[in-house]
Amino acid sequence: MGKQGTSRNQRPESQNEGMPLGTKDYQIRCSENFCGNNPSIGRRLSGEDVNSSLKNVSFHGLKHDFSKLSASKGSYGGKRNFWLQKHVRSILFMIGVIAFVFLVDSLTVSLVNLIIRGNSPPPRKSSSIKVDIGPNVHKEKSPIQMYDRLVHLASNYLAEIEFKPEKSSLWKEPYLQASAWVPCADGKVGSDLGKFGKTNGYIVVSANGGLNQQRVAICNAVALTSLLNASLVIPRFLYSNVWKDPSQFGDIYQEDYFINTLKDDVHIVKELPSYLKSVDLEAIGSQITDEDIAKEAKPTDYIRTVLPLLLQNGVVHFLGFGNRLGFDPIPFNLQKLRCKCNFHALKFVHKIQQVGSILVKRVRKYDAAKSMLDKQLLGNFIDYVPSKEDKVFVGPTKYLALHLRFEVDMVAYSLCDFGGGEDEKKELQVYREIHFPLLIERLKKSKAISSTELRISGRCPLTPEEAGLVLAGLGFKHRTYIYLAGSQIYGGNSRMRTFTDLYPNLVTKETLLTPSELEPFQNFSSQLAALDFIACASADVFAMTDSGSQLSSLVSGFRTYFGGGKAPTLRPNKKRLAAILSENKTIGWNTFEERVRKMIEEGQRVQTRGFGRSIYRQPRCPECMCKRSQ
Repeated sequence: MGKQGTSRNQRPESQNEGMPLGTKDYQIRCSENFCGNNPSIGRRLSGEDVNSSLKNVSFHGLKHDFSKLSASKGSYGGKRNFWLQKHVRSILFMIGVIAFVFLVDSLTVSLVNLIIRGNSPPPRKSSSIKVDIGPNVHKEKSPIQMYDRLVHLASNYLAEIEFKPEKSSLWKEPYLQASAWVPCADGKVGSDLGKFGKTNGYIVVSANGGLNQQRVAICNAVALTSLLNASLVIPRFLYSNVWKDPSQFGDIYQEDYFINTLKDDVHIVKELPSYLKSVDLEAIGSQITDEDIAKEAKPTDYIRTVLPLLLQNGVVHFLGFGNRLGFDPIPFNLQKLRCKCNFHALKFVHKIQQVGSILVKRVRKYDAAKSMLDKQLLGNFIDYVPSKEDKVFVGPTKYLALHLRFEVDMVAYSLCDFGGGEDEKKELQVYREIHFPLLIERLKKSKAISSTELRISGRCPLTPEEAGLVLAGLGFKHRTYIYLAGSQIYGGNSRMRTFTDLYPNLVTKETLLTPSELEPFQNFSSQLAALDFIACASADVFAMTDSGSQLSSLVSGFRTYFGGGKAPTLRPNKKRLAAILSENKTIGWNTFEERVRKMIEEGQRVQTRGFGRSIYRQPRCPECMCKRSQ
């Protein structure tokens, strides 16, 4: 816009040099009076007005006779009309072609969006991911992206393969040997166990942690009870200021089923005899804390230190009992008993099974069991159809379950940098000072490790962005249905934006269930975790981002035990993935795909449990599973 009082199109005359002769000549012939007083200025132009508006140019120092202008105008107008008549068809043809291209493009985009929306489950309420960033932060953050170039390549790749046939290998175990292992821990454990005519006393366990830590404690308590020839009181769960869940054993697991399944192996009662209920166990020295028993303790440790106390007082109370019984060396039958407890004796209560079946049915859009996994998890709340019947393969939507371990505690404790800048660093430091004072003290006494070194060594939790890139690298399509376990993602929607751009069909228990269906579980974090356990274990594919997570470990083991070699689990190697992602600025997409697939396939190799490895995560061993000849 020019200043008021000056010519709007004021230009030096030298700018006309180099113009085509006809154009330059026409501009020079325009008079100040004619151009400046054109009544069409200020209104929309059409038809012949277009030509008048084109002449609306004036130059300082140029004055011409009006009659000369009129003659020139008539001559030019005739030429112009002749040119328009000659080329009108060509002009109309080009306009038509351009309009057609825009129409096709618009229809294509609309079709893709309709397909994606059509495959999406109807939203029951806001699908935004919950934010869990501590008490001092309430503001939604701007989207954070660490690998912008790779994300761009991933988006283009997913658009390219959207309408191509999907690789069936994505939803299968890559190694046939997986189907050779079958469950066989459900029978009577052994003749040397279960003979508890005269008990040595009662074992009371108060398990700490969340759902999955408590599950491990229960199984260890069963094995320990058998080892000491004692009677087990149904375990109790400690109330935690972190989990804030008052749930007890009977709120999560079927007590009678638990007792009956193990009745031939371990004597289990629901409560202490009346003569022991009023005894102060701490006062008589029968309370044992985690400080009194080493982690991964051996059976001989319990025989040496706990059995005399049990025989003396008739009761022992384990307070905490987290991870206090090692996996090796341990007698064969005790190991088998732990497997029987974990995979067969612990059944979720009917309330959890019923709502868990609703979750699975809604994400699949199908209401029958597809495998033995479904029956083990959901009981009679899902109909079982033999696999030989055709209708089992008609209709179900395949879905991938993802346990994205990117909660604020993991993020803060890792000491890694996640691209959020100084505000994020300050925020996480405040969280550490409040929740991890011992970590702060340790850091003061040790040499600092850079966030780059931590990432290279594979010690940083995977971000949602990194998880999305792995799934894209494997070839999962844009419209893949993904169930997100937990959903307490640090940074909330700002961290999830890149993931949901790549994979918009993301659901959680909060979006699949109505408020009335979810209401009985509110304020019971362990019961909510049980719903996630069911949805993850029943998924066609389960993907974890942290193999050390108890939920991921137990779910993957459950899928191995009951999956029949048809329940693949994806385990990224964080160290190798960090090396791949470090080449974000240069790596080609084909190379990225190849390296990611190789990394995942190597993590899916069929191996027997190694010495000292978790029996719950890796049940392929003689104590838990039997290997049949193929």
